[in-house]
Amino acid sequence: MQFNELRELKTQMCEIGRRIWIKGFCAGNEGNHSARIGPDRFLCTPTGISKGFLEPADLLVCDGEGKQVEKNANGRRPTSEIKVHLAIYKARPEINAVIHSHPPHATAFAIANIQLPEGIHPEAEVFLGRVPTARYATPSTHDLPKSILDVMGPETNTVLMGNHGSVSFGKTLEQTYYNLEILDAYCRILILTRQLGHANQLSQDQMIELLKVKQQFGFADPRLACAPEGCVGENNQDFLAMFDVRPASVACDGRSGQVQQASSQRDLPPAMDEETFEQTVQLITDQIMAAANN
Repeated sequence: MQFNELRELKTQMCEIGRRIWIKGFCAGNEGNHSARIGPDRFLCTPTGISKGFLEPADLLVCDGEGKQVEKNANGRRPTSEIKVHLAIYKARPEINAVIHSHPPHATAFAIANIQLPEGIHPEAEVFLGRVPTARYATPSTHDLPKSILDVMGPETNTVLMGNHGSVSFGKTLEQTYYNLEILDAYCRILILTRQLGHANQLSQDQMIELLKVKQQFGFADPRLACAPEGCVGENNQDFLAMFDVRPASVACDGRSGQVQQASSQRDLPPAMDEETFEQTVQLITDQIMAAANN
């Protein structure tokens, strides 16, 4: 990478850190992000500093083993989560940027171990696709990157980390950040929808049409091949169990325009009665919204 390109990338890394901090995706000195700058060379954020106050001189260059290859002018050390970044770069050679963060609404789903539903929101389907949840693994250990690789597919660009946060990755740092924003916005929408008590799920035909549009945009999605068999939304049970769910295609009578009364009310998980479940969801929602407003 040329000197001017590297300087621009360092400026962008600091700007992305500022956006992450302003959005409340990372508190204190949490989170980290990196970018590929050449064969076996990666620019990464340091440990022990708020991402909202990064300066280009704070950033470091590491090799594929996580070893710092240049002395940092400010005496900074690489993020302790560099193992996660390097594992993703190694598994997916086309990836050029990785962002690990703790977006509050998305992290709530990771803590509750509720799989993000599919077939609900078009933008989430086009830009994120299926978002898997990795099992919990202790931060800064070799088990953490393995937990992420275990659930990654060739089309995956975002993973929820059990009881921890999220990791997004893509071909550019900007697009990777956008995926992080979209992830937390989608999760916030889902939590607000839960408060309304009802969610429409896109029909099979609507999802097939949407995935074809996604393909036209240049985003490959393997679900297009299995969508006619109903693979989209096959893991929605945990989330949709909270709702009175009506497929969007039958929410209204096409002739009369009247809302149909038939619905697919689902039983709540047997481990928690309805009253306790309602109180728990409301408490989590109130805490998340209070943190976002602050």
